Amino acid sequence: MTQLFFSDYHDEDDTPLQPLVIVGAGGLGREVRVLVQQLNDHQPTWNLLGCYDDQRPAPDAPPSLLYLGTVADLNATTERLYVVVAVGSSRARAAVVGRLTSPHLAFPTLIHPTVAHAPYQHLHFGAGCIIAQGCILTTDIRLGRHVLLNLGCTIGHDAVLEDFCSLMPHANVGGEAHLEPAVYLGTNATVINRVRVGAGAIVGAGAVAVRDLPAGCTAVGVPARAIKNEELKMKN
Repeated sequence: MTQLFFSDYHDEDDTPLQPLVIVGAGGLGREVRVLVQQLNDHQPTWNLLGCYDDQRPAPDAPPSLLYLGTVADLNATTERLYVVVAVGSSRARAAVVGRLTSPHLAFPTLIHPTVAHAPYQHLHFGAGCIIAQGCILTTDIRLGRHVLLNLGCTIGHDAVLEDFCSLMPHANVGGEAHLEPAVYLGTNATVINRVRVGAGAIVGAGAVAVRDLPAGCTAVGVPARAIKNEELKMKN
């Protein structure tokens, strides 16, 4: 796994701004735009050029970034670009990243300037992570590639979040917990200490995982209980 510290991509004041684009023209894309602006307010780093999305924003959509084209258009670039993939779904984000095969593309980790991440905390971030405002990470934590921590998430000591995990606002992961690839935690969901959540599992909003959950399940409630897809469809 690629390991990045904030200083690995955060340029000095006299370095030219680096060209950055966002994949995703929706709400998360607009939130990432704000994050980039806040990073630049703290220390000018990025020249935000615009966004790519397979679906052109509707004419009545909220004001956003300049629309530059589809994911295929981005993949065809012949110039070096930094790319942040602002797609909330773990599986969809992984699919987009899998399509971005151009050797000219690089994926920085973006960490809100108010989030503590000093070297003595021993935090390891894979390429492409997004760490939003209000998050708290304690110590000896490992995040894989393209992990999303939305507003106000907390991660305890020795936790591992593998590639493409997605935590929605105020989700909590306890110490020594382990989220396998592409786990999705809904708003205010909690995984308590030492619990392991299988790859691709979804822990619903407000649910509390107090024991291990199998891969690919959807778990809801307090304590969180894995439910079958058929049961979920009946309730919708």
